Amino acid sequence: MAPFLSRRDLQFQLYEVLDTASLPERPRFAEHSREVYDDVLNLAYTVADRYFANHTREADLNEPHIVDGKVRLVPSVQAAMNAFRDAGFFSAHHDEELGGLQLPWVVMQAVQAHFQAANMGSSGYPFLTIGNANLQRQFATPEQQQRYMLPLLEGRWFGTMALSEPHAGSGLADITTSATPRGDGTYSIQGTKMWISGGEHELSENIVHLVLARIKGAPAGVKGISLFIVPRYRVNADGSVGESNHVVLAGLNHKMGYRGTTNTLLNFGEGGETIGELIGEPGRGLSAMFHMMNEARIGVGMGAVMLGYAGYLASLEYARERRQGRHASSKDPNGPMVSIIEHADVKRLLLRQKSFVEGGLALGLYASSLVDDLATGPEEGRADTALLLDLLTPIVKSWPSKYSQEALSDAIQVLGGAGYTRDYPIEMYYRDNRLNPIHEGTEGIQGNDLLGRKVTQAGGRGLQVLLERMQADLAASEGLERLDEIRAALQTAISQCQAAFRAILGRAAELGPDLFLANANSALEMLGHTVVGWMWLRQAMVAARALPAARGDDVAFYQGKLHAARFFAVYELPKVRAHADLLASADPTTHEMRGEWF
Repeated sequence: MAPFLSRRDLQFQLYEVLDTASLPERPRFAEHSREVYDDVLNLAYTVADRYFANHTREADLNEPHIVDGKVRLVPSVQAAMNAFRDAGFFSAHHDEELGGLQLPWVVMQAVQAHFQAANMGSSGYPFLTIGNANLQRQFATPEQQQRYMLPLLEGRWFGTMALSEPHAGSGLADITTSATPRGDGTYSIQGTKMWISGGEHELSENIVHLVLARIKGAPAGVKGISLFIVPRYRVNADGSVGESNHVVLAGLNHKMGYRGTTNTLLNFGEGGETIGELIGEPGRGLSAMFHMMNEARIGVGMGAVMLGYAGYLASLEYARERRQGRHASSKDPNGPMVSIIEHADVKRLLLRQKSFVEGGLALGLYASSLVDDLATGPEEGRADTALLLDLLTPIVKSWPSKYSQEALSDAIQVLGGAGYTRDYPIEMYYRDNRLNPIHEGTEGIQGNDLLGRKVTQAGGRGLQVLLERMQADLAASEGLERLDEIRAALQTAISQCQAAFRAILGRAAELGPDLFLANANSALEMLGHTVVGWMWLRQAMVAARALPAARGDDVAFYQGKLHAARFFAVYELPKVRAHADLLASADPTTHEMRGEWF
């Protein structure tokens, strides 16, 4: 059975590309060392391998269902949650006084990557719980943190985010869930939420929902939305779990993937009063919720990477073992068959997968390192770091979600007919990942966010910071062997991006917002491919410097990095031009199409 992730590549990204081992020089991480991080990652691998990977297929074949009004899951999910809790991962990145290890966020993302790769469905419960607790740490009062956050960090309670509604979907300005003041500082919550992952189960003592709702009398639109803490069960004064809070399961959504994670329709205020507490300021709910959503967007991108990576490793193992056909130059039909990895087109499929998943992993961990820089890096650089992270977030979410799907399609192709059977896990990974281009905002939403907000934010400073960092690495790569072609391709792509953005932004007032955003997906594709090309240059620089002194397996590892970087430069970066030309032209085709013409 193929491994579910490459521990060697994870170490390469953390310690050779990002220099995570230097983080203990910062006061928050002063008690840490590379040995500490390695121990944590080893523990993550052991727990993921023993308690998560063991029921991936079982949970996929036996999706959540309702028995006597309660959601039933395969028993192994509970064992996995207990193991995750016992390892201390719910609180690992939090302060020591909260029971945490003060792990850097980039290390925490690497930890979570193990569980996403081993079992995407079961990893959803801690993923959401950690994000819920992080939001509370930022916006909840000390009393609320004591009451609701600490049980999440202990892994006794789980958390969700409840945003969408059946009639509104991603259109949060149109939500109708209401919050009526009760006169004691709490609110009566009434409404329905849809697509709530982890919204109902018996895995924990309580479930803490973060619910977007509109206080009675609040204005229409997003400015009238507030955020509320709404527990499944009410919480007694001593912190114990009390009676039902009338958050009622109205149904389960049956998905093509992520089947181990319940996905629910929830009614608030059915059969009794649902009581919630305001978190943050009235009318500022969406701003607070975006703290969790943006974190989740990076997490979704990382989850997509790990599914693509698992599929790549499975197809790589198959290609090495499967013997079929002969070299084109072989004229003897009785000669020995070769492993299919010897065929040029199979190598193409594997190289494409490698370039997508290892490029995506580099991007996700780089973005995670920016979170650490924002929190613990030098003060003078934090404003630029925040803008760069904002700019990259829609790319980190959407690019791996799309291109891991292409990688998984290639993985199925490597296996041929075996690839779409349940004898191998790749068809399951394919179904699982198809949800990621939709989770936390579709590609259309991410494209509009990138072009409509992030590119112009702070006078375009975020884009300028990105360009400065890419140009710095281009300059640093000068003179390194085997990098000329990679460097030239990236420089061309950067120039094409700059020209396209100048053209479209220069016509923004003339075009109006609808036509300006009509080709926002091309902005997302164009800049996404360019940024991943940059990630490959960074990896190639490390490999080129390390290769002369490399020994043993490291020789092949670094050679593989250099070859995959060249593949991305030659096969993928030329695609930037088509998207750049389309964006610059402000082509009106999609904008002018009418519904009745379809």
